[in-house]
Amino acid sequence: MQSLTEENYLKAIYLLTQKKDTKITPTAIAEKISVNPASVVDMIKKLSEKELIEYNKLDGAKLTDTGSKLALNIVRNHRLWEVFLSDKLGYSWDVVHEIAEQLEHIRHAELSDRLDAFLGFPEYDPHGDPIPKSNGAVPNTFTTVLSDIEIGKKCQVVAVKDTSSIFLQYLQELNISIGTTLEVLAKIQFDGSMNILINSNSTTNVSKKFTENLLVD
Repeated sequence: MQSLTEENYLKAIYLLTQKKDTKITPTAIAEKISVNPASVVDMIKKLSEKELIEYNKLDGAKLTDTGSKLALNIVRNHRLWEVFLSDKLGYSWDVVHEIAEQLEHIRHAELSDRLDAFLGFPEYDPHGDPIPKSNGAVPNTFTTVLSDIEIGKKCQVVAVKDTSSIFLQYLQELNISIGTTLEVLAKIQFDGSMNILINSNSTTNVSKKFTENLLVD
């Protein structure tokens, strides 16, 4: 049985693994879960002894098959709870993450499957992140960001890379959510910012950081 802290580390390593060609170092893990790098080293040793991860300084941390299954289950729980909180309890997308962080650790063999069925087997959470299936399959992950879209082209918001409350609240202020249609009107070469049209209704200027954190299709 894993502790809540161990589960958080496994989830963090799994999420870091989704970033292609990223070496998962103790520093990267520490930044992901906001802890002291020194404590990460101790946990890496513990998880290695439990054969949940493999680690060396050259390659970084990697989940074993057992560790990967545990991490995938935690991620599945988290994202299903986010859907439940959003769709059934009416929580806004800027607060569901924090609550789901607590609910994801509930241990019951059938709970995830029953929750999945109750929600109608959703493929994506409120932020557009794919929800792993009970068999380990994961729906397609979106990779195109707004900054990739050419001037004059339209696209639809499908996910967000930054799930911080401050970014999600900013999107709400702009009336941007999953499914919103955007058109790129101009790109400012000097700083990478953009002028965009939102739902054929209103225009605004957004920063390069903004355009790199909005996933579109």
